[in-house]
Amino acid sequence: MTNTNIWLTIMCGMMVNAVLFGVGTITVLTVPMLTEHAKYLIPAVVVLSFALTPFIARMIAPRMRLRNWGKDEWQRGDMISG
Repeated sequence: MTNTNIWLTIMCGMMVNAVLFGVGTITVLTVPMLTEHAKYLIPAVVVLSFALTPFIARMIAPRMRLRNWGKDEWQRGDMISG
């Protein structure tokens, strides 16, 4: 059976991928200088979002487990929550 951390990383990865793709696509389509090259930039956004997703998901997924959040962790914060 697959480890819980792997499942959390996969689920988190799908959401991270959607956000990265959306931000990249909106950026390409709203900046006039980039819109001229959208035929090449949108596939690049797809590839870049797939390439960055595992790294970002691996940082976020452990935070999704309740056991990683004790009283001290909530007070101190971390890199993502500040």
